[in-house]
Amino acid sequence: MTPREMASTHAAAFTQPRPWTTDEFASLLENRFIHIVGDAGCFALFQAIAGEAELLTVATHPTVQRQGLALQIMHQWHEQAAALHSTRAFLDVAADNFAAIALYKRCGYWQCGLRKGYYLRETGPKIDALVMERHLP
Repeated sequence: MTPREMASTHAAAFTQPRPWTTDEFASLLENRFIHIVGDAGCFALFQAIAGEAELLTVATHPTVQRQGLALQIMHQWHEQAAALHSTRAFLDVAADNFAAIALYKRCGYWQCGLRKGYYLRETGPKIDALVMERHLP
């Protein structure tokens, strides 16, 4: 998958906060600790380093949402992170993103922290980020 395809899916899936650009994805993919699983329909981008993995973003194109792809991609990135010797996984999620929170809880995550006012919104107040973690097999 190319950075352009990733940016296109990300833009279709996200409006808040702003979607990531092709250049941002290209820059991330130059880092040897950054990994991707999935395809243009649904993908996860994560960092694995020093025994820990962090989900940077997961995106499902609206045309294929509600088909279980995000759950599958979560399992795939967990497996790949574990294969890279990661034993813990982390992510952050907007406190008002109830669908994502439900997905992450279904995948075994629990809240381990809070970042006050982490996400900016074009209108309205800043949104807290829940920091979540889980153990990897």
